[in-house]
Amino acid sequence: MSAETRILKMLLPTPFHDRVAAACETNEWSNWKGYTTPESYTDVELEYFAIRSGTGVFDLSPMVKYRITGPDAEAYLNRLVTRNVSKIKVGRVGYTVWCDEQGQVMDDGTIFHLAENDYRLCSYTHVMDWMSWSALGFDVSIVDETTEVAALSVQGPTSCSCLRAMGLAGLEELKPFGIMDFTFDGVPLMVSRTGFTGDLGYEVWIEPALAVTLWDKLFAAGKPYVIRPVGGAAYELARIEAGFLQAGSDFVPAEETVRIGRSRSPFELGLGWLVDLNKPVFNGRRALLEEKKKGSRYNTVMLDIEGNKPAEHAFVYAGNKQVGNVTSAAWCPTAKSNFAIAIVDAAYGKPGTELVAEIYYERELHWTRIMAKCVVVEGSLFNPPRRRQTPAPAF
Repeated sequence: MSAETRILKMLLPTPFHDRVAAACETNEWSNWKGYTTPESYTDVELEYFAIRSGTGVFDLSPMVKYRITGPDAEAYLNRLVTRNVSKIKVGRVGYTVWCDEQGQVMDDGTIFHLAENDYRLCSYTHVMDWMSWSALGFDVSIVDETTEVAALSVQGPTSCSCLRAMGLAGLEELKPFGIMDFTFDGVPLMVSRTGFTGDLGYEVWIEPALAVTLWDKLFAAGKPYVIRPVGGAAYELARIEAGFLQAGSDFVPAEETVRIGRSRSPFELGLGWLVDLNKPVFNGRRALLEEKKKGSRYNTVMLDIEGNKPAEHAFVYAGNKQVGNVTSAAWCPTAKSNFAIAIVDAAYGKPGTELVAEIYYERELHWTRIMAKCVVVEGSLFNPPRRRQTPAPAF
């Protein structure tokens, strides 16, 4: 048995693993927070175009999921996160961030308001200790239900058609960031119009015992709509094209930083719209008020870069001065652009600012350096109307 095989056997399988492993022809695997997940199934480009032209299905089960219930659930979450949780009504989902006392982002994620005094918080990091400490004085229950919920991300222009063909009648009326409940083989099935691809898409949540049955029925129903399983590489390409930030790639969660100055605030990540300074108390509020008054050190920007060489890990210059660095980059096939997410000094973060990216790429063991012109753009280069359209279009 190879060392790689031994490592994979130490990782947890997701509830969909039997079907995932059978479909994974490339045998390329990654460790996602202790779970075995595929980097690709067959071909990354085909999987990417399934997301953009048909339906791509991504196993979302390893995402960390906390269930927060009790009389003080809303008050607790309002103390924990930067946005006003009271504005997330029952049956809705809200994107949010949460900070330490220095106003530095610990993580971002989504809050699902499932019922009165009943929420699910989905996140990148495991922070049960910190969440429990933050709950002191609140009448709440916090349960890590990561292993108790199986989830699939079903993304792409035919995603609604696939799910409707599986029997989810009326799904086309679900608005972005909305939740609908169904019954599937006698058990509850929750569908949210959420995702990480910037496209029309849904996330499907079910108990693990029905995971394989859900997979089989979804792929049988979706066959006429060009459905395909997609791995982490294609999903990563889609999220970069959509301009979505990823913890661990575009920012380091504050609790994981070792060196001073490596964490970022919501304002520095371009997420100031998630900060409600009118709330009287929440973690990091005092520091964020001070930053708002003095100004931020950095800006997170989207760069449109000349050429077709992805600017992965590139330095960014204004003239001869290094003013930032690229955190995520890719040649984006649908947007037909060389796109990057970068953190730059605040003075160079305005849309229209012209900069230069120092890109190194290797071909046949030969490294080439190019200085590629780039411009700061406002928003992502991929933002199709179908992403928000309600009723969702049928393809």
